[in-house]
Order: sequence, then structure tokens, then C-alpha cells
Amino acid sequence: MSEIFHPVDESLLMLRWSNVIAGFTTKQGGFSQAPFATFNLGLHVGDEAIVVEQNRRKLAEFFTIPLEQWVCCEQTHGSRIEKVTARDAGKGTVRLETAIADTDGLYTDEAGILLTLCFADCVPLYFFAPTHGMIGLAHAGWKGTVKNIAGNMVQRFRDEGIMPEEVMVAIGPAIGACCYVVDNRVIDAVQNVLGTSETLPFYEMSVGQYALDLKELNRLLLIKEGVQHIEVSNYCTSCETNVFFSHRRDNGQTGRMMAFIGRKEEGNVCSRTLSHYSQQY
Repeated sequence: MSEIFHPVDESLLMLRWSNVIAGFTTKQGGFSQAPFATFNLGLHVGDEAIVVEQNRRKLAEFFTIPLEQWVCCEQTHGSRIEKVTARDAGKGTVRLETAIADTDGLYTDEAGILLTLCFADCVPLYFFAPTHGMIGLAHAGWKGTVKNIAGNMVQRFRDEGIMPEEVMVAIGPAIGACCYVVDNRVIDAVQNVLGTSETLPFYEMSVGQYALDLKELNRLLLIKEGVQHIEVSNYCTSCETNVFFSHRRDNGQTGRMMAFIGRKEEGNVCSRTLSHYSQQY
């Protein structure tokens, strides 16, 4: 299966969706020092806030959406989702205290806003309904996944008059089953949210120890909601040591990548990197 996230340079992978800016950063090309070396975009991990802002402003240079139009939230491994507007622009971009509290999913139908979330193994979920101009982004660790944040986002779109079959979803780089071992407590929660599904995204490695495919679990939950257009990244954040931060591999002392999605303003011109990207691919 071909990879859906394509490298632009050492810092950035892009998702090729028309009329949106969507992608995922790597750990390379920033200003942070160890253990956050170098392109850490998380304000909550102990890195210097001024350096994180410097990294974020570097990322902002790639787009026509400046940092002041980003929206960030305080991720808590839950399933709370917020619809955002231009009034929320700038929240959490340079100070964690101003981020939208206790939220792991964002969506909007307004152009010119960049939805952003931070990751270091958890699953990024990108949502786009082209006909309606609605975009969304969700953070799905195992806790958010078994609380069905994926299904909750589909329901939010449905509440806006958008049917599941109209929604495109991309499942981004995350830890794979090759590196993600969990116990019975997690598997019980997985089975509870899947119900009577015939397909199980895990297998038992030894007594009480299971290899869990979180990306596949989210895909199965999206299918249960009626989503038909789903693409999945092959990248494992734990395996790709030189490309990604990994909370599990790095024993919790690590930086964060950023997932982002924004809809371009009508008639807006792509930035230098996106222009380079379109020429390269």
C-alpha cells in the first residue's frame, strides 16, 4: 500500500488533498535541544516556550496561514470536540494557558484557520467534507479511541448536515502494532467499543500481552459510522527513530510532532513549500 503522507523536506510530510493544507511534522529541522531535538512543537513537554514558538513560527512560514490564525487545545486523551471559528484564532499558539481546555478534537467550516494538535505515538485523524468545506482533526490515543472520538467527529459532521459517505478521512502516522503492546485492561475497552466486530485489530503475544493496531481500530470504528473514504498512513512513529518522536520508545522524555489541517482562502496563493511540493509530486 502506497504512503499517503509525502515528504516536502526533513521537517514536513504533506497529505495530498485538494483545497486544504494538511500534514504532519517530523522531529527534524528545528531549534530545540535534547531530549526535544530538534523540531518539538509541543508547549507541554518541558521544552522552553520561546524555542517552541520559534519552531512553530518556522512551520508557519510554510503556509499562507500565520501563527496568529492557528488554533491549539489542551489535549487530555478524552473525546471532547469543539467547533471553532475565527474568534478562536491564536488560542494556545504561544502560551499553553490560552489553549482550548480539555479538548482532543477540533472542526470548522471557516477558511483561513489552521487546526493543530500535537502527537508522539497517538493517532491523528484528519476529516474533510469537500462539498461542504468542513474540516476536522482529532487526537486518538488508546483512551480517546475507545471513547470513540472518531465516531464523535463523524456525528458532529452529521449534526451539520454532512452524511458519513461525504466525509474523507486520513489516518496519519502513529505507533504501529509492531511496537505497541498493551494489557487486558486496554483490550477489554477495545472489545467493548468494537462490539461484535468480526475483525480484531490485535493479537495475543503472550499471556495478558497484546499487540494492538490503533490505526486499524480507528479505521474499523469509522467504518461502523458509515465512512467510506478512509486512507491510512504506513508510518510507525516508534520504528522511524530518525523521523519521529515516540513517547513509548523514548520513555516519555521526548518532543511532539504536529498534525494540522486548514482550508485555503478563496483565491489564496500557496506558500513556497506548497508550491515546491506541487511541483515535486
